[in-house]
Formats: sequence, structure tokens, C-alpha cells
Amino acid sequence: MTAPETDIETAEPDTEALRERALASLTTARARTTLLTSCVDEPDLTAQHSPLMSPLVWDLAHIGNQEELWLLRAVGGREAMRPEIDSLYDAFEHPRAERPSLPLLPPAEARRYAAEVRGRALDLLEAADFHGSRLTEAGFAFGMIAQHEQQHDETMLITHQLRKGPQALAAPDPEPVPLFTGPAEVLVPGGPFTMGTSGEPWALDNERPAHPREVAPFWIDTTPVTNAAYQAFIEDGGYDTERWWSPRGWAHIRQHGITAPLFWRRDGDRWLRRRFGITEPVPPDEPVLHVCWYEADAYARWAGRRLPTEPEWEKAARFDPATGRSRRYPWGDADPAPEHANLGQRHLRPAPAGSYPDGESPLGVRQLVGDVWEWTASDFLPYPGFRAFPYKEYSEVFFGSEYKVLRGGSFAVDPVACRGTFRNWDYPIRRQIFSGFRTARSEVV
Repeated sequence: MTAPETDIETAEPDTEALRERALASLTTARARTTLLTSCVDEPDLTAQHSPLMSPLVWDLAHIGNQEELWLLRAVGGREAMRPEIDSLYDAFEHPRAERPSLPLLPPAEARRYAAEVRGRALDLLEAADFHGSRLTEAGFAFGMIAQHEQQHDETMLITHQLRKGPQALAAPDPEPVPLFTGPAEVLVPGGPFTMGTSGEPWALDNERPAHPREVAPFWIDTTPVTNAAYQAFIEDGGYDTERWWSPRGWAHIRQHGITAPLFWRRDGDRWLRRRFGITEPVPPDEPVLHVCWYEADAYARWAGRRLPTEPEWEKAARFDPATGRSRRYPWGDADPAPEHANLGQRHLRPAPAGSYPDGESPLGVRQLVGDVWEWTASDFLPYPGFRAFPYKEYSEVFFGSEYKVLRGGSFAVDPVACRGTFRNWDYPIRRQIFSGFRTARSEVV
């Protein structure tokens, strides 16, 4: 077997370009954090809207604390500003359900703390030369903190979705598009491809290193599974038919009385959903949202298909058969632009299936990035040659069969935290996340 090209070649960026990228990424993240924590009053900031989530005020101060730990202390060598709060905002020391009972910083103090940390971090950025250690090389630490804040912004957006009460957030809807009439599935050729990355400067440890993978030929859905398609599964008794479900999935939905995606309810002969404080008819052409891995797996069985493996998903997203190389994104190596994908909370919903033709992969698969996180069949495991960096708790402690991999990002993901190699993971029971899926089938040879 001839191995494919090992990784994307990336030009060495100059110091000022790195500084500008880091500043823009940090500024964008903080503007979003401010939006998510200023659109509700103090009781909503300090309340726990679900035992699955932290109070919004915890996320706010945690963002500042992580920025202090990694930029001011680890990179800048500064003394701790508030060492007494480190344990309060350690995500591993206190489970989410316990956080409301902690002596958290009140909203005004949390904002002041995060703002003071940011001011000092920007001073550090202004003088940074991005050399000297792996943490500072190519601005990695600044990129890591921007990604961390955006990941918590997505978490806070999930909290907003779980929050009861009137609408607090608003955004324009995606542009309407004609009903997609292209092919339902695309053939991905068999053979090797390069999975992961060794050259993306801000890629996180679980995306590394680049390595060859062999994938048998398979077919994959051109677009994510839609609400209309998922409703057909419901109407055909999908939630009442044990044979479509794995044993654990069947036990889970029976125990919890699950009969539809989270936030859906039947109203006569139609389905309604609650979305950020608004109740509306379920739009048939949008990708289905808020389904757990067990639901995605059951639908795929019902449809006579299966979920794609993680290597299959990445090959469909990145492999260019004309060159044999793996791209950064389905559309190429350029950073995401609005015509490529639904990212960055520009909208508060997925775009209709078949949107963003400029963002399709070389094989013609659409919406692989943005709109909805896509469940895969794979457990969250390390790549060959994996090394934890800069701390084991980011990825390594989660490796194993408890977690399933999601790929692609959702409308709630910022471009800084989304790549063709980016890996997300969660328990197979999770439904509050912005998760959907597409299906696949093996090529019969």
C-alpha cells in the first residue's frame, strides 16, 4: 500500500500575523461571552437551569480563570491573581450538579475578574514572540484559550436552550434555499488517506498526529438526516420497536420515556419544538437536532443503514481524490467563510439540508461542517502516537468506550474551534447538545 501525503503543508506565519489572529480570536470569543451573559438578568445567571449544566456565572468566571492559568501564569510567569478561587473553577474537582452550592463569584465580580485577566493577557500578547516552548510556538496557548472560551460559549448557548422563560437571544434565520434535489448519497472510494494533523498550529492533542488510515469503499448521506426523515421513523413506530435499538439504547429510552427528539412535542397531527424560548412547528427540511447516539443508531438501523465510523466521516470530509491529499476543510484549506458553513452563532438554528454548496467536499458531500454535530459509530480513542498536551485532562482521561465521537461542529461552534480534524465526544445518552447525524452503508463488492 502506498501511503498518502502525510499532512497539510502550512507556511510559517509571521509574528504580526499570528498576533493579529490571536487578538481577533480572543476578541470574537469575548464579545460572544458578553452577549450570552448580558441578555438575561442576575437570577438567570446564578440559577442552574439543568443539573447537566453549570450556572452561567460559573462558566463566565471559569473562562477567566483558565485564561489566567494558561496565559498569565504558564506563559507569562505571573503570580496568581486569585489563587483562592482556582478550586472553585476546576471542572474536575466539582461536578456540574454541585456548582450552584459553591461560593461562586457574583456576576459583577466575575465580569471584573474576567476583564482584568483579559487586559493583562492582551498586554502579554502584544509582547509575545511565539517561540521558545511548545506552549508558545505559533501562538498555541492563545489559540487554545480562544477555543476554550468558544467551547464554553457553546455550552452557555446550550444552557440558554434549556432555560425556561421568554426568548432572550435573537439572530437572523439562514437564507432560504430551494429544496435539495441532488443525490441522496455519495460513494467514498476505498483506500488510504491521511487522518488527523501534525501541521495545524492550533490543533488540540486528540487531533494529532497525522497518520495513514485505510478505509473500505462506502456510501454516505449527501446531507444530514432531516426532521421530515426522522418523523417518518417516529410515525413508523421507531420508538416502539425494540429490534431497531441496541440493548442499552432500548433500556434507556424505555426507562426515561423518550418518544421523540428533545424539545419536541406532538400537537394534534403536527410536531412542535421549543427553540430558545420560542415554540414553533418543526421545520421538515432542517437537519434533525437534539438526538442522542442511541436514537441516531436506531434510525440508521430502521433505514437499513448505519452510522459512519470516525475515519469514514473524516475521509468523506477531507479527502480529495484528484490529489490524494487531505484538506483542512471540505471546501479546501481556506478558513471558513459565511458561504461555506453555518458557524459562529450567526443563526440560532441549522440551515435547510442541502445548503452551502460552496462548502461541499470534493466528493460532493454537503454540510459536513456546521449546522449540527454528527454522531459517528466510533468510541473516543487516541490516535497512534498520541501525546497528551498541555494537560491530560483535556483528552486522555476521556478515552475509552464510554464516549462516542461527534464530528463537524454545529451552528453554535465558532470557526476557531472547528476544523476537518476537530473531534468532539460525549456520552451516548446526551441530547441537550446540538447533535444530529447522517448515515452510511458499506459498498457491496
